[in-house]
Amino acid sequence: MDTLEQLVETWTQCKKAEQMSIETRRKIEDRITDLLELDLKTEGTVNLDVSGYKMRIALRRIRKVDSDLLQEVAAEHGIQHLLSSMFRWKADVDVKSWKSATPEVQNVLSKAITTTAGRPSYSITNEE
Repeated sequence: MDTLEQLVETWTQCKKAEQMSIETRRKIEDRITDLLELDLKTEGTVNLDVSGYKMRIALRRIRKVDSDLLQEVAAEHGIQHLLSSMFRWKADVDVKSWKSATPEVQNVLSKAITTTAGRPSYSITNEE
């Protein structure tokens, strides 16, 4: 049976190897992007056959929305009715505010919230 010390040592070795693999893979992806002269300002998919490998490269744009400003601008131009079809609205729980709410409010709103256990997050550092 493994001891906790052995598991911690193995975990830290795996974490280092994982990080090195991620960094190496990302450098290779950057080199492929440069080699293919991909235009990162476009969206779409590039499909290639390379020596028996099928390569699929998805080009995406990241869009961040200031929802307050979006609603304000839409209201100024009378197009608020378009927002629900053009944008997805996702409610997130503000845990600090949730915990400070009264039990009555929590009970009412909890009917619309599903809570499940997440995977534990680990951080192990060498103190030597």
